[in-house]
Amino acid sequence: MSDDDTLFLLPDDEPGEDLPAAPWPVLLVDDDPAVHEGTRFALSGYSLDGARLDLVSAYSASEARTLLASRPGMAVILLDVVMETDDAGLRLVDHIRHELKDETVRIILRTGQPGQAPERRVIVDYDINDYKAKTELTADKLFTSLTAALRAYQQLKRLEETRRGLEIIIDAAPMLLDYKSMQRLAEGVLTQVASLLNAACAGILVLREQAGPQDALSVLAGSGCYQHLVGTDAGRPLDDDVRVIVAGALAERRHTFGDQWSTLYVHTASGSEIVALLKTARPLSETDRALIGLFTSRLSVAFDNVILYEQLQRANVGLEQRVVERTGELMRANRRLAMQRSDLRRANQLKTEILGTVAHDLKNPLAVILGRAEMLRDMIEAQPQPTEAMHAQIGHIRETARRLTGMIETLIADAMNDAHDIAVRREPIDVAALAREVSQANAPLAETKGQSLRSEIPASLMLHGDAERLREAMDNLISNAIKYSPPGGEITVTVARDGTETVYAVRDRGPGLSPEDLGRLFGRFQRLSAKPTGGEGSTGLGLSIVKRIAELHGGRATAEMHGEEPGSTFAIRLPEGDGDAV
Repeated sequence: MSDDDTLFLLPDDEPGEDLPAAPWPVLLVDDDPAVHEGTRFALSGYSLDGARLDLVSAYSASEARTLLASRPGMAVILLDVVMETDDAGLRLVDHIRHELKDETVRIILRTGQPGQAPERRVIVDYDINDYKAKTELTADKLFTSLTAALRAYQQLKRLEETRRGLEIIIDAAPMLLDYKSMQRLAEGVLTQVASLLNAACAGILVLREQAGPQDALSVLAGSGCYQHLVGTDAGRPLDDDVRVIVAGALAERRHTFGDQWSTLYVHTASGSEIVALLKTARPLSETDRALIGLFTSRLSVAFDNVILYEQLQRANVGLEQRVVERTGELMRANRRLAMQRSDLRRANQLKTEILGTVAHDLKNPLAVILGRAEMLRDMIEAQPQPTEAMHAQIGHIRETARRLTGMIETLIADAMNDAHDIAVRREPIDVAALAREVSQANAPLAETKGQSLRSEIPASLMLHGDAERLREAMDNLISNAIKYSPPGGEITVTVARDGTETVYAVRDRGPGLSPEDLGRLFGRFQRLSAKPTGGEGSTGLGLSIVKRIAELHGGRATAEMHGEEPGSTFAIRLPEGDGDAV
């Protein structure tokens, strides 16, 4: 048998003064005040194990019920049988045993009329400790009966405490073995000890490891007045009073018990030592000490279990590190391959997007050039030839061709820089003047379909942005409106300030948007349900380009319906500019 399996009981420290013992609570239940006075007089000097009596009076069974509900824990009840009714006392016994579930309190039944409650039947049918007639209960017999009852109560309480403590120990054993952290295990030990003692308890649990210096201590857990010491190690010494007590426990290598504090010592198979210092509000009873010894006798297994688990965890970490190092090169190679694959996929996607953008963005200027050329041919055949108008058309064709060349150069630059990293220039532009230019450039396309292109544009409206990018977005919105509006329809272009936003909007009178269209607006290569009214082609890129340009300027692209009215409005909403409408 090892030291930690044996409970050593040392004499208590000699206190400066004996602590007063708690009095024995005794309840007198009788409807005769004279009985109360006589009993108190007969027991006035009574004392047992240094504790006097705490006599409490109740003058009826109902009063006793109320008192027991508010003040449980009576040691003995001196009970009259006949009070409010002939069997009031017996009914009170039944209430105590079956409803209050109090099996430890000892009941001495006293009756002035023995025939009212036959002794044998009462003893058999009711759980009482003694049965006395009031006439035979002299002071000496009262003393004898009360002492026997208190001794029986004392033994029952010890048995109850032992049973409760054993249940706690049995329940705690598997739980303590489940802990995988030294700190959590230490906290669990202190919690279980406080529950075992069923008393206010402050505690601290200190570890001295086998591999460490002999004076190196670690505080694993603390409660109550010792909670501030958690985390203390060799760099932060323990409080002087605690350090002296812990050092004494480590030197003696056994449990010690005192009036106000006790130390528990555990030595593990791995060589570590644990000391638990407990400070209680009352001295520990013999039952408490026996239960504590039983509880701590197997703690070394729980602590060794945690120590071995932590060692295994450290070994696993080292093994994992070696595996990581050996497979690191392979992972880096895989990442390089993944990056190359991603670059190839991105390049292929970029090629597709550039081709789609070229097909879409170059189509509108070419359509303008073709429209102007048709008008110029008609002017040449006219007599007389409108020379000034012909020169104007040639100027429009030249300007559009120059813009087309600029767009091609921009697309090439975008391809070189990666489409996801395109930057816009930030310079002051008159968005109203830009909108007028785009409307004038698209007017011939609207005229060929007999459409009316109307503008509501202020004289000037300044903001910071990229003129070419915004021209491209405006051109896409107007060309879409012309493409999807019926012949003879009206298209309205507006530029206005809305709060902190500058809004360029194009309202058409086309078929509008279906519910399916609303879910895929502004997506790349997304064709809407409406069909071009003049047989024009569509790549599904126009609105996505508008959205991208708006976002590059910190703005957004929107679309809205107009209820029962035909058509829809597409808009570019840009952040606040530096100027105001004129």
